Amino acid sequence: MAGKRDKPEDIVLKLRQIEVLHGQGMAISDAVRQIGVTEPTYYRWRKQYGGMNRDQLKRLKELEAENQRLRRAVSDLTLDKMILSEAARGNF
Repeated sequence: MAGKRDKPEDIVLKLRQIEVLHGQGMAISDAVRQIGVTEPTYYRWRKQYGGMNRDQLKRLKELEAENQRLRRAVSDLTLDKMILSEAARGNF
């Protein structure tokens, strides 16, 4: 049974909440439990999104989308090149 997936913006917000609770003297394990996630999830999120603010997260998502679009364009052009070179050799 799959649980709900948190959006990256929500993850950054939860990481900040855990930092605040920890700063107030609460143990990490208790702060994580209070937020409603497991400790492995917290450490995975911290590794992936730690130290980011919302602007940086937005920029990261834009760059990932652009990277995906460029990869798709390169793969399309490579396929076109292969088709043209095969047609030029007469192997069709």
